Amino acid sequence: MKLTLLLLALVTTPALALTANAQGFGTLDPTPPTGITLPQILEKMGQQESAFSAARNDYTFRQDVKFNTISDDTNRPDGEYHQITDISFDKDGRRVEHVVFAPQNTIEKVIMTENDFKDIEKKLPFVLTAPELPEYNLTYLGRQKVDDLDTYVFDCAPKTLVKGKRYFQGKVWVDQQDNEIVLINGLTVPQDTRVGHEDLSPPYTTYYQQIDDKYWFPTYTKAEGILHFAAQHGALSQDVHVRTVVRYTDYKRFKTSVTIHYNGEDITNNKPDDAGKENDANPMSTPPAKPH
Repeated sequence: MKLTLLLLALVTTPALALTANAQGFGTLDPTPPTGITLPQILEKMGQQESAFSAARNDYTFRQDVKFNTISDDTNRPDGEYHQITDISFDKDGRRVEHVVFAPQNTIEKVIMTENDFKDIEKKLPFVLTAPELPEYNLTYLGRQKVDDLDTYVFDCAPKTLVKGKRYFQGKVWVDQQDNEIVLINGLTVPQDTRVGHEDLSPPYTTYYQQIDDKYWFPTYTKAEGILHFAAQHGALSQDVHVRTVVRYTDYKRFKTSVTIHYNGEDITNNKPDDAGKENDANPMSTPPAKPH
């Protein structure tokens, strides 16, 4: 976001804190995983995330985006951008977006930028495919129970910030059974703080839910933080409290062009946990708890 006045901007709000005290979160156990190595976990995650990324392109869904600025006095919204879009396909099978609800934008304190809209499309529903894995450092933090899910927790940070690209930086929770990301908490980087080019965004948390017993698709994102705009050219500094909530609903498979291979075998019709596992188990379908 950019302020509607000339300013110098800095991000001062850290990523949303998700601790063992949060509802639905167990204690973080830092002991190493058993029966599998960290490289194996990451390899399987990259494979499953690649399959998920390809599969989501074959689904229609509804995307509901609500962005608010929050009043310091009342802690209630004092400006709103709201848009509901159906993501579907035309008769030729091409991806199309149809806006079904878009009331007048009442945001006055900041301006949503092109990067904000790109983040809503690409970064808030974060996916870490096999080709993207080499771009990140993933540091194992431990095992943690999230509602009914047993997860591995990793710190995730880009190795290098390539000009013109945006990255996720924060924590990812990977389901131990399905080897897919089921929760993320972090920030899009880099944040542009150059004078006259400031472009900021708050930290966010995205929750995923299992769709069609196969893929963990994003279903809910909440981004919230205080963006600090320092004084410049006689203008006073400003702190702007912003909040974004994105809901992804009504996932429906439109076409079936995705083919998934594991160790040279076509496993398209298998559940993710069938690949490379000795024991089959029913996938956990309960999504992680949302914050209140």
